[in-house]
Amino acid sequence: MAQDEYYITLEGEGTASFEEKKSEFIGYARPCKTEAEALEFIAKIRKKHADARHNVYAYQIKENNIMRFSDDGEPQGTAGMPVLDIIRKTGFTDACIVVTRYFGGILLGTGGLVRAYSHAAKLAAEAAHIITYERFSEYELICDYTDYEKIRFALPDFGVIIDDTQFAQDVTLTLAVRSADGNTKKFTETMTELTNGAVLLEERGERFDFLRP
Repeated sequence: MAQDEYYITLEGEGTASFEEKKSEFIGYARPCKTEAEALEFIAKIRKKHADARHNVYAYQIKENNIMRFSDDGEPQGTAGMPVLDIIRKTGFTDACIVVTRYFGGILLGTGGLVRAYSHAAKLAAEAAHIITYERFSEYELICDYTDYEKIRFALPDFGVIIDDTQFAQDVTLTLAVRSADGNTKKFTETMTELTNGAVLLEERGERFDFLRP
C-alpha cells in the first residue's frame, strides 16, 4: 500500500501512569490535527499538574512536517526527545504526548530518565489506541428497492463505510469506499453489474478514515 494511501495516528485521548523509584510518571496522549491543538492540549495538562516538577511534551503534525519537544527542566535529551522518538519510531503522526513527573526524591540518572519517559509515552499512546487511517473515496449511490437488497449484501466485500441511508421513492446511500489496490474500480464495476447499469453513482470527494469493527 502506497504511503499516501494511509497514515497512522491516535484514535482518541488516552492516559497511563506508573511509578519509578518513588517518582510518578503520568502520560497523556491525544490526536492533534494542528500545532494550535497540540499547544492547547499541553497547556491543559500543565494547568492540571501545575504542582508537578516537570511537564515534558512532544508532538508531530503531518501538515508542514512539524516536530517539537521540550525537556521542561529535565537534563537535555533525557525527556522530550525520548517522547518524540516514541511517536516517530511507532510511525504515527498528528499527535501530542505530555508526560508529567512528580519527583520522588531519588535521582534516576540519564538512562533511567530516558527509559521512564519513553515508557510513559508508549503507555499513553497505547491507551489512546494507535490506528491506521486509509484513503476512502466518497460516493452518493441511488438505486431502487429491488437493487438495494443486492447492493446491501455486496457492500461488505469492498470495505465500505455507510454514512447515511435515505428511503424515499428510491434508496440513497452516502458512503465511502477504500481507495487502495483498485478497490473503487472494482466497486463501481460490481454495482453496475448487479443493477444492470441502473444504479446512479456520483463520486463526491475523498477522506482518510478507518473501518470500525
